[in-house]
Amino acid sequence: MDNILHATYWPFIVLLLGMVAVVLMISVFRIHPFISLMLAAVLVGLVSAELPAMGDLPHLARAVELPMQEFGSVAGKIAWVIALAAIIGSAMMESGAAGQIVNWLIRSLGEKRASWALLISGFVLSIPVFFDTVFFLLIPLAIALVQKTGKNYVLYIIAMAGGAVITHCLVAPTPGPLIMAETLKIDLGITILAGLAAGILPAFVVLFMGKRLDRRLQIPLRVAFGHTHVEQTPPSLLLSLLPVVVPIALISLASVTEVLSGKLPVWMAFWGNKNVAMAIGTVLALWLWARQRKLSPAALWAAVSQPLEIAGVIILITSAGGAFGAMIKHSGIGPSIEQAMESFHLPYILVAWLIAAVMKTAQGSSTVAMITSSSIMFAIIGTGADLPYHPVYIFLAVGFGSMFVCWMNDSGFWVVTKMSGFTEKEGLQTWTLTTGVIGLVGLLQLLLFSQLIPMK
Repeated sequence: MDNILHATYWPFIVLLLGMVAVVLMISVFRIHPFISLMLAAVLVGLVSAELPAMGDLPHLARAVELPMQEFGSVAGKIAWVIALAAIIGSAMMESGAAGQIVNWLIRSLGEKRASWALLISGFVLSIPVFFDTVFFLLIPLAIALVQKTGKNYVLYIIAMAGGAVITHCLVAPTPGPLIMAETLKIDLGITILAGLAAGILPAFVVLFMGKRLDRRLQIPLRVAFGHTHVEQTPPSLLLSLLPVVVPIALISLASVTEVLSGKLPVWMAFWGNKNVAMAIGTVLALWLWARQRKLSPAALWAAVSQPLEIAGVIILITSAGGAFGAMIKHSGIGPSIEQAMESFHLPYILVAWLIAAVMKTAQGSSTVAMITSSSIMFAIIGTGADLPYHPVYIFLAVGFGSMFVCWMNDSGFWVVTKMSGFTEKEGLQTWTLTTGVIGLVGLLQLLLFSQLIPMK
């Protein structure tokens, strides 16, 4: 038995057992992702040949204690930011700021370019707001436009959902990209700028797909327009944008300054810290919420409890995924995969994309796919010092892989399909196909640009 545990192939068995356990528990047995990921982390520890020493604890005890320590370590890095992002998202919805951004885009671009307005709205709002919430916000506007014009329904659905899923998987502070940046040890500001830049070409592809599918399928509008609350005195566009723009600008400015100058002034390091920058955005969002709704401090903080409850679940799942990924790394899979790849000469970008795509397709959650895949890739490449390109390309490859094939085991598939009035077949023909194309286009883009602009 000892010979088997120390065989070169054993880490692959551990990795396979861990991934199969996650997929079965989440997709087949419908166990909550938090419980599933923590149980899988313990399982990986139990079957690993070696684990880091923890005093005099025997292997079995370390297999249980180590995942708990890793869980706490990950939570300490991302919990504050995710909680603040949830507050900013809710505040923008309730204050009318999100609606103001969308309506301004539609007014500015005109009815003929409404698909552009919905695409940009989804792209921007999905940075601080979760994907399903963005879709709930935009779907009434899409329905109203179709009722007015009698056309382009599929185009509008694909545009707003496609724009939202791109930033959901590529741009922090959404949980997946945030934990990927932490896991891969990449500066958060760099990942934000790279995610925004890498999402531009796929966004054009989203519009192309939407137009082709709209012409080919001719799906009628089957859902009624539900009346939504309209803010009588919405905040100005400038105030509406501040909660999103200010934290992104502060974090990105600090990152760019450090890259260009090699050092960072103390004051900029403070204000550009992700925890401080997100706190500033939260203060702006809460002030706008209280101002627009005329809330007292007590009423405002009572309202904040709901997004914090939602954030709590996300933090648990994300941190559990981090613990699972850390245990995969402790299993010794990194050196084993690296040794195996010497025979196949596969680009690390392709490997990262494939791992994420397999995880996404198998168990449904993009966030779980991002967490797991980034941990596996960090076990392989470490800090990426020996890569011929910047490790942010690995970050982006995992993000695009986690978009690949959104189908019936993904809650996002049902949000888009049911809220749009599509049948399951129409959902597969439209949304599943679109996410598959986005993932492939993203991969090809990264393979090309990693050679042309390695950023080393």
